[in-house]
Amino acid sequence: MKRFDILSLFPEYFEGPFDVSMIKRAREKGILEINLVNMRDFASGRYQQIDDRPYGGGPGMVIKPDVIDRALLSLKSNDFPIYYLSPRGVKLDAQISNSISKLDGMTLVCGKYEGVDERVIEHYNMIEISIGDYILSGGDLAAMVLIDSVVRCLPNVLGNPLTLNEESFTNHLLEYPLYTQPREWKNYKVPDVLLSGDHKKIKNWKIKQSEDITMKRRPDLWKKYLKLK
Repeated sequence: MKRFDILSLFPEYFEGPFDVSMIKRAREKGILEINLVNMRDFASGRYQQIDDRPYGGGPGMVIKPDVIDRALLSLKSNDFPIYYLSPRGVKLDAQISNSISKLDGMTLVCGKYEGVDERVIEHYNMIEISIGDYILSGGDLAAMVLIDSVVRCLPNVLGNPLTLNEESFTNHLLEYPLYTQPREWKNYKVPDVLLSGDHKKIKNWKIKQSEDITMKRRPDLWKKYLKLK
C-alpha cells in the first residue's frame, strides 16, 4: 500500500476530490492510504500562531518553520521523500509522476500565503515541485494535481492499464484525436481509416496524428521526441 501524508492548513480542501472516482477506488482497494494533517494543530504559544511577517519586509505572511517541523515529526514514517508545492520548483511532468508512483510513499507540504520559512525546506531537503508557471492561492490544489497524476500510474488503479501507453506525453507525444458514436455528427464524420478494421493502418494514422499535433502545438516536446527516434 502506498501512503501519502499531506500537511495543509486547510485539509478540508481534499475531502471532496479524494472521496470520488479513481482515488476513492484506490483507497477502497487498499492500494492507497491518505493521511491528512492539519498544521494548525501544531501551532504553539498563547495565540496558536502559525505564521508571521517576513524578515526584511515584504507583503504577506510566512508559515513558521517550527510549526511545520512539529507536524512532520508527528508522522508515523519520516523516511518518505518530502515534496513542497512551490512555483519555483521543478515543473511536474509524466516522468516525475511515474517515478513517484514507484515509491512506498511521499509527504506533501502545502504552503499558503507567501510560503514557508526557507530553513525548514533546507533542513528536510524538501523537493520543490511546480505544476505550472502561474500562481495559486496555496499548495493544496497543486497537491491534488500531483496526487491524481501519481495515483493513475499505480498498478490496478485504472480499469485498462494500456490506457497509460497511449496518453499524451508518452514518449513525448501528445495524444491523437479520439472519436466515438455516432459516426456522423453535425456533418463531421469519423475518419475512414478508423472504420477500416486495418489495425496497421489505424496504428500508423494514430502515430502520424500525434506527431503532427505535437510538432504544431508543443515544439519543446517535439524536440525531445526527435531525439528518441
